[in-house]
Amino acid sequence: MAVRFPFRGFGGTGSVARLEQRVADLEADMAELRRHNLRLGELADIVQELLIPMASRDEEVIRAAIDRFNESL
Repeated sequence: MAVRFPFRGFGGTGSVARLEQRVADLEADMAELRRHNLRLGELADIVQELLIPMASRDEEVIRAAIDRFNESL
C-alpha cells in the first residue's frame, strides 16, 4: 500500500469529505488485515495440530484436525 498525502491544503471545498473517505478506506483496510491475521493464526494452529500427531503417527488426531480445518472453510 502506497502512502499518499493528498491533503496538503485544507482550505479547498470537499477536504473534510475527502478526509472522511480516507478514514473509511483506512478502516476497511484495517478490517481486512485483521481478517487475514486471524486466518493466518488459524492456519498456524492447524499446522501445529498436524505436526505433533504426525510425529507420533496418531491418525485419529490427524483426521480430527483436518476435519476441523475443512469445517472452518
